[in-house]
Amino acid sequence: MAVNLLGLDARRLQSYCAGLGEKPFRAKQLMRWIHHAGVDEFGAMTDMSKALRDALAREAVIAAPRVLRDTTAADGTRKWLLDVGTGNAIESVFIPEEKRGTLCISSQAGCALECSFCSTGRQGFNRNLTAEEIIGQLWIANKGLGRGVTEDRPISNVVMMGMGEPLANFENVVTAMRLMLDDHAYGLSRRRVTLSTAGLVPGIERLREECPVSLAVSLHAPHDALRDELVPINRKYPIKELLAACQRYVEVAPRGYVMFEYVMLAGVNDSVDQARALAALVKDVPCKVNLIPFNPFPGIQYQRSSADAIDRFREVLMHAGLIATVRKTRGDDIDAACGQLAGQVQDRTRRVRRREGELAQ
Repeated sequence: MAVNLLGLDARRLQSYCAGLGEKPFRAKQLMRWIHHAGVDEFGAMTDMSKALRDALAREAVIAAPRVLRDTTAADGTRKWLLDVGTGNAIESVFIPEEKRGTLCISSQAGCALECSFCSTGRQGFNRNLTAEEIIGQLWIANKGLGRGVTEDRPISNVVMMGMGEPLANFENVVTAMRLMLDDHAYGLSRRRVTLSTAGLVPGIERLREECPVSLAVSLHAPHDALRDELVPINRKYPIKELLAACQRYVEVAPRGYVMFEYVMLAGVNDSVDQARALAALVKDVPCKVNLIPFNPFPGIQYQRSSADAIDRFREVLMHAGLIATVRKTRGDDIDAACGQLAGQVQDRTRRVRRREGELAQ
């Protein structure tokens, strides 16, 4: 089977080139052609010998997921639906802003964590994405946004905040992020690559050691009882353990703080008392708090907090000395807003079997 070079980081690509009898600098050339220039034909790599190009054409490919649908919202937000095989599709979203362009990337086909307010979590889990499927989203977006060999990059920031829990697919996600950070590939700084997690504490510890990028944590509640309901992984890694891991992560965090994400659910977690409790909870962790107006989807029981409730909540946090922002809702007319990514996930057997087992107990 042909090797897909799209998902090989520098170390793996050097090893592959060595297997062909080539020197390490060939890996850097390949990375620049693949990731800088967006080239997927070896014949176009004009600074390599014809013999090497022919060998690569016989034994390797540069293959990203197939684009099923490419949709642009009224505000310029753009969403790609990508085929990842076996009846499954994933989604990635580009959000253009005045001074930056952010790409939101998926790490899994579906999600197993079942956060109660998230569309992706409601539809089941099939599998982890490969490194080439993860980095392929950035490769596709760059090409789709018109980036060429010498053009400025439209994507300045990447967030692992799409479908799935990135830390549950650690090896493939870290391989892809290393490509994002590599100067011969995408050359993004660690400050501009953000991984968002629901709170897998062992994964946070590994990330701290192996690939410290900016970290966002989906907190969503000021105490365990409510977070158990909203983010069920909290039952395994409760808030005290999570905050301790965040405190340790701050030591290597490229921005010097952790971002706490907090979705605003009317009558659930948006009271003034809950704001005070949240401020007291995170006061010892260098952090910022990002308040996210809930983005509804069919069949969900939650409602978005009112603008007044969000403002009151933010004022309490700021009065306590925290930096608190409200995320602007983007792309909701194409279901591209935070929490709305769904894609298509065919295999729900693991979840069905687990629920059947719970019912039988």
